[in-house]
Amino acid sequence: MRHRRREESSTITVPAARPEVRPAASQEDLQIERNRARQIATSHGLAQVDLGDVTPDPAATTLLDERTARVLTAIPLTADENNVIVAVADPEVEADLRAALGRPVVLRIAAPTDVLTAIGNSYRALTGIDSRVKVFEARDVIRKDASRVDLATANEDAPVVQVVQLIITQALRDRASDVHIEPHDDRVRVRFRVDGALHDQLELPGSIGPAVVSRIKILADLNIVERRRPQDGQISMDIEGREVDIRVSTTAVVGGEKVVLRLLDKSRPLFRLEQLGMPQEMAGRYSALLRSPYGMVICAGPTGSGKTTTLYGSLGEINTPERNIMTIEDPVEYTFPSINQIQINEPAGITFAGGLRSILRQDPDVILVGEVRDVETARIAVQSALTGHFVLSSLHATDTATALHRLLDMGIENFLIASSVTAVVSQRLVRRICDNCRESYQPPAEELAFLDTFSGHVPLGGLTRGAGCNYCAQTGFRERIGVYELMPVTDSIRELVVDRASHDEIRKAARYEGMRTLQEEAVRLVEAGVTTVAEVWRSIYVVGS
Repeated sequence: MRHRRREESSTITVPAARPEVRPAASQEDLQIERNRARQIATSHGLAQVDLGDVTPDPAATTLLDERTARVLTAIPLTADENNVIVAVADPEVEADLRAALGRPVVLRIAAPTDVLTAIGNSYRALTGIDSRVKVFEARDVIRKDASRVDLATANEDAPVVQVVQLIITQALRDRASDVHIEPHDDRVRVRFRVDGALHDQLELPGSIGPAVVSRIKILADLNIVERRRPQDGQISMDIEGREVDIRVSTTAVVGGEKVVLRLLDKSRPLFRLEQLGMPQEMAGRYSALLRSPYGMVICAGPTGSGKTTTLYGSLGEINTPERNIMTIEDPVEYTFPSINQIQINEPAGITFAGGLRSILRQDPDVILVGEVRDVETARIAVQSALTGHFVLSSLHATDTATALHRLLDMGIENFLIASSVTAVVSQRLVRRICDNCRESYQPPAEELAFLDTFSGHVPLGGLTRGAGCNYCAQTGFRERIGVYELMPVTDSIRELVVDRASHDEIRKAARYEGMRTLQEEAVRLVEAGVTTVAEVWRSIYVVGS
């Protein structure tokens, strides 16, 4: 099993409870924290430390257990026989640190969020997983009868229960959106998707794989006996004080059952349109389209491109007491206190089409359809838009013109599409360059050729990339931003839809009317130093302009 190892911390009396320190909500808040840390360091005559470049010594961090480190917002950096150098957010914790460590300390000042990030990187939840696996193997809990599940999976102290808990805890700390648990012969590979990219985390022995899957199925209330058919479920749990919803998907593969967990941290705030990445001019036009009294706005993109986030941001723009807003989703990812939301439940007979019919009898003004998956749902949504309702929906499509053709392929009449759809927005997510380790560089010839294809240019001083630091796990990226393509359905585009014009004809007409493509918007972000050419190549399929 490969992952970062660290000795078990000794038991230390935890100081009296202090006010909880929460990470900064934005880059601006973080900069304010760092400026304040600089002032604190100056006023106390202490040195400030950059935890992006300084990595705590594992031998030093073992001197302080994680709980105490989080209570004091402090992390040991190095230690020798005489003293311990500790990064702290507040120098007033010096006495508590001396008592906890049992030796003199030398303080270094850092922003609270930076200290918490260093704590999360140093005290890995996966550190103690080795011992749990060894206990599991010693108990020999794998039964010859694959249909039986070890009773230990229902015991909170059982090693399998703790293994699953540690994996989910670490995924949440690492800001992972998905956890992949994949059986391969004599091993089980665990990977996290962070900012859209998958990273290997650890390997478990193959013997524990079925028990891990069974534990997850129990949490998600799935059929633990059925191992051949795909199953979907949902888990709600509390991890380190944060409420988390987890979507569970299982499927049979050659080595056993693969499980994918999609994590939804409910403590993270909902984004408004201006925070999603739309340029100001596009956000203004899109906001105006959202205030139409009727019609249909489609949000298009592949799985994981942020469509749901954009739809929720759109609802936030138009949510007023005068409107009756109803949604039908699978699943309901965020709950709005003033919006009526319906959860899909196919075993109970609640489908998108059936739920949408019931919504139409509820006197709605605005309807959000989580996803148009079939012709029946598409037809009802289109008819709703034509009968005086404003409809928002997501659709799997590669770009704006393709979204219209998908409706045509579903069998919706061309004149109904032309009359009902008022706009299509297509989107992707690209990783942001880490603000803590950004650097300039001169792009190679292939990047210059790409920029030239989309009328881009290299700013003075070159392009920007992330060098890699402790804050971004040495990836050079942290968080993601949306790239958008907005196509209002104008009279000329309506005529093309009615005439069943080709994808290229619709796209050319939209560009003639001022639409900027996904590639052009991505190049704008590269020029602004928000992302890199390599990231655009990775995330956005480049087609001829």
